[in-house]
Amino acid sequence: MNRFLSQKFRFYSFVCIALLLFVHGYNLNETYLQPFSLVRERITFTTFFEYLFANGLLRFRLPVLFIISGYIFALQDSQPHLSRIKKRVKTLVVPFLIWSAAGLAMTWLWQQHPVTAKAVAEAQLDQLGDNRPYSELSWGDLIYRWLRYPVSFQLWFIRTLFVYNVFYPVFRWAIVKYPVIWFSLMLLFWITMFNGLFFEGQGMLFFSLGIWLCKTNYRIDKKPEWFSHYLSWLFFVGISVIKTFMAFEFELYSTVNIWVLATLHIISVAAGVLAIWFSCDRIVRWCMRRKWFVWATAFAFLIYGLHVPLLPYMNRLAFMYMNHIPNYRLLVYLGVPILVLFFCIGFGAALRAAAPKVYRIATGGRGF
Repeated sequence: MNRFLSQKFRFYSFVCIALLLFVHGYNLNETYLQPFSLVRERITFTTFFEYLFANGLLRFRLPVLFIISGYIFALQDSQPHLSRIKKRVKTLVVPFLIWSAAGLAMTWLWQQHPVTAKAVAEAQLDQLGDNRPYSELSWGDLIYRWLRYPVSFQLWFIRTLFVYNVFYPVFRWAIVKYPVIWFSLMLLFWITMFNGLFFEGQGMLFFSLGIWLCKTNYRIDKKPEWFSHYLSWLFFVGISVIKTFMAFEFELYSTVNIWVLATLHIISVAAGVLAIWFSCDRIVRWCMRRKWFVWATAFAFLIYGLHVPLLPYMNRLAFMYMNHIPNYRLLVYLGVPILVLFFCIGFGAALRAAAPKVYRIATGGRGF
């Protein structure tokens, strides 16, 4: 892997995680957006803008992160698989347990004051649908949430990634021996939105793609001759806009409507991955020459681990005090994620300086 490709990996890993705050920071009435989600409120600039970005233009992030993860893991094939999995326990499983516990602790602390407790209740983050104060839950309930359904719901990614790493030999064997069959199956899983036992269609497809790109030595550090910047962005943005309009226009969750929106979502994500990856080399080079940006990228994992449940709670708190201000929903959507991003970076810098061993364990050794 050459130096520029290494820089692209670091750049996009940080950018994808930073943009995650705007995906999780929307305040539509539809509190859980899926690829086929409809919007049950009137279309305004704010609602259109939030859906377009949170459930359209920014959905390229997870595929890019899975591609990078698969590519980097495939680069390490010279190491015994068991030793790599032992390392991944330290870099994925231990941080999962730490940040899941941190999410529970943060929620409990917010529940101790009436105002912040109201924000927690309105956020409704409990994946089991039981939003009672933690003081009313048993230790068994809390442990179940810690290990299986964390309030820090974004942690599903590193848990799933660990499972893919464990089964990496199966992925590699299928990709090398039967690539057409394997990728056809993975594409089918993605289209049907397969999800079960920590395996999900989109992640398996793009993790496999990262392995294939590495094993075939495909030149992903340079733009292919057939690629057009203009057409790729026109297609990416155009499909996302069309899908957003349809999400407001469709009235019922019929089979046809779901499949139309899901298909447009898949096309926009694929177009977005290509547009973002091959069109921004100048931006990558400019940013990676800036010391402040390179310094900030060191805190990518801490941003990932800390931003939920903090971001939803801050959103609800902002709603309580800003709902009398014109365009407050848009201001909250744009402002709160930025404030949380800066807080996470500041907290990470302080923790790394004051307790570097704790920071190293919590981030799986990242950020040094």
